[in-house]
Amino acid sequence: MKTAILTDSTAYIPKEVREKLQIKMIPLSVIFGQESYREEIDMTAEQFWKEIKEREDLPTTSQPPIGEFVNMYEELAKEYDAVISIHLSSGISGTFNGAVTAGQMVEGIKVYPYDSEISCMAQGFYAIEAAELIKEEKSPEEILKRLDEMKQSLRAYFMVDDLSHLKRGGRLSGAQAFVGSLLQIKPVLHFVDKVIVPYEKIRTRKKALKRIYELFDEVASQNVPLRATIIHANRPDEAEKMKQELAQKYPHVEFYISYFGPVIGTHLGEGAIGLGWYKK
Repeated sequence: MKTAILTDSTAYIPKEVREKLQIKMIPLSVIFGQESYREEIDMTAEQFWKEIKEREDLPTTSQPPIGEFVNMYEELAKEYDAVISIHLSSGISGTFNGAVTAGQMVEGIKVYPYDSEISCMAQGFYAIEAAELIKEEKSPEEILKRLDEMKQSLRAYFMVDDLSHLKRGGRLSGAQAFVGSLLQIKPVLHFVDKVIVPYEKIRTRKKALKRIYELFDEVASQNVPLRATIIHANRPDEAEKMKQELAQKYPHVEFYISYFGPVIGTHLGEGAIGLGWYKK
């Protein structure tokens, strides 16, 4: 059986990694006024952060239409018998449900939709792991079993500089955003039961990052093989510095640098930074 791996654009897997591992991608879109841009295709993260500075209103975001999923699956059916379709958390987007619906509408290919229950490069890790298992000729069922195992150890914590984006995007309650901005709180956030919730409320950016480092150290100091990613919202230099510091301290960890692109960046705002990892 020949199996394809598909994920959506919010995994923010570097293009060269996608191409090397033959990971297919379906884009979500960001909408400025009447103009819609497919992230990673029509608009890069760099273009997005430049554009958002020149606009008064926040853009909106949208999931791939069902028809695009159907077209993607039908195209894959020409070459593949099955597709594992890995998507961002169903608690913050309807993308996964779109994959489920479209999968029931196509013939000639078996669709295995998978809810990562998270987003960004933490979601990307599922696609990378799955693509590597394809090379080992594992079946879709074996791959899905491994993804479920990954879910037990996969963690991601992130900090936002400006809570107003999460509030306006409806991803964090208004009361939490108001109190946070009033007290200059930089909450450490994470995913619980598929949605974004505060993990701890911390007063400064420096202390919030220190706390994320501590959470990572609890696992990394055990010397178990880990794959980890630093994720940034238009802070490439800070992310590179973090990677160098962490790689020096934890030589047994495989580090990636990724980014919050247009769709997720719309909800988190510039300056957000995160760290995600799982046991290899």
